[in-house]
Amino acid sequence: MALSSPVSSCAHRRYNISSSSSRIRIRCSNERQALFNRISPVYDNLNDLLSLGQHRIWKRMAVSWTEAKKGDNVLDLCCGSGDIAFLLSEKVGLHGKVTGYDFSKDQLLVAASRQHLSLKACYNNIVWIEGDALDMPFPDTSFDAIAVGYGLRNLVDRPKAMNEIFRVLKPGSKVSILDFNKSASPFTTSIQEWAIDNVVVPVASNYGLAKEYKYLKSSIREFLTGRELEKLALETGFSHAKHYEIGGGLMGNLVATR
Repeated sequence: MALSSPVSSCAHRRYNISSSSSRIRIRCSNERQALFNRISPVYDNLNDLLSLGQHRIWKRMAVSWTEAKKGDNVLDLCCGSGDIAFLLSEKVGLHGKVTGYDFSKDQLLVAASRQHLSLKACYNNIVWIEGDALDMPFPDTSFDAIAVGYGLRNLVDRPKAMNEIFRVLKPGSKVSILDFNKSASPFTTSIQEWAIDNVVVPVASNYGLAKEYKYLKSSIREFLTGRELEKLALETGFSHAKHYEIGGGLMGNLVATR
């Protein structure tokens, strides 16, 4: 996926997103990027409603699997409105650093607003950057841990994304990738698709976002199974990869060690 024109690489510390003089080409479709910008005002509320709050448990599990510790420099890739970045911030503490990285400026603005409203001092260690997950502006072996929440599925070139993750991750460190699970079980798949058609889309329609959430079913169908994700990680060069089914098999989490 490619934009017809590049967009500015935007970064901010703490509260505001300000334009940078550098420019990064975002390899995503205009439609996909616009989708995440449109849903950003209600994204968090919908996640709580649609998962009955369970997404917060899954995200804590994903962060725990990164094994991030105090003082670490960590990355929340495809950070959206910042849920995982905030959890990572609590893990690495005041002397650590968190980078929240996403292609949706509107999602980053929501994340920045949440950061501004929080009283937790550790959240001051978060920097938000707008850019391309397939061409990240970070030096090799920059991060002690990486988390990706519901992002890999939305990237067109997953092997390249995994190569970028491998490149910027330090040897011996872990990446934890949380997403919808493409189950090998027809029963689980039928439940998942029923829930999308009869719960997710109708609820989203109350916010005028039915069209935006209908893409979920096709995006999961086009995603990789747990075994395929493990295979991709090992082919990328990771020394170990394990995919865990969580949330009754509706969600999955890949943990890979460089």
